[in-house]
Amino acid sequence: MGTGKMPEPGWHKVEVYLEEGMVKKYYGTVKGTGEIFVPHTRRYAIISDIDDTFLISHSSNLRKRLFVLLTENAYSRKPFDGVVKHYQSLAIAGTIHGEPNPFFYVSSSEWNLYDYIRDFSNKNELPKGIYLLSQMKRLTQFWKTGQNKHATKFARIVRVLQAFPQQDFILLGDDSQQDPFIYASVVEHYRDQVKAVYLRNVFHKNMNLVKQAISKIEEAGIPICHFKHSSEAILHSAEIGLFKEGQR
Repeated sequence: MGTGKMPEPGWHKVEVYLEEGMVKKYYGTVKGTGEIFVPHTRRYAIISDIDDTFLISHSSNLRKRLFVLLTENAYSRKPFDGVVKHYQSLAIAGTIHGEPNPFFYVSSSEWNLYDYIRDFSNKNELPKGIYLLSQMKRLTQFWKTGQNKHATKFARIVRVLQAFPQQDFILLGDDSQQDPFIYASVVEHYRDQVKAVYLRNVFHKNMNLVKQAISKIEEAGIPICHFKHSSEAILHSAEIGLFKEGQR
């Protein structure tokens, strides 16, 4: 990747070095390895939330959320029924074999949980993607994980849309926190780039406000599916033409 040319679409291994002067204390050569992803030029790109969208997290209940975080690990936790099938189908919607649609996992969860979320996603065979998470917290702040990060989440989604102006985006989230309102704002400003919106129904106390956000998305002419089970989302994706015949 040192040729100066744009790398070919796909995943590429990279090495990162910490240069002297980047931090106050320098301990010599520090090297890390990672990957970068150059999306294939295909029709769709998918932006998905994480907690209570594909990972059962109880985001609206702090006690249950902390209990799950402290008593289970990335290999014992489960995704919602049918969500992996839906995501795998979206990964190949409108494209060809070997050139999947790009996935961007944009969440209010912090980078502290990156390894946890990545291991969970790999274990459950969710599409490989790019993670855009929130600023790391200190251990003493960790009980507040995922809170008060919604404005920056909107900014991260906008950054993705602006980076790929020619692609149609599919947005996936849930109604436990702010996804309905964030996605309504995204549609308001980037209507031409949004192909469909999916919201998992996991919370009921603010349903009137959620319905208002859904109405705004519908009024903009964007197909939206507010569902309890992923089988409903899969059927909706087929009905609006995201999937080829027989792909479900």
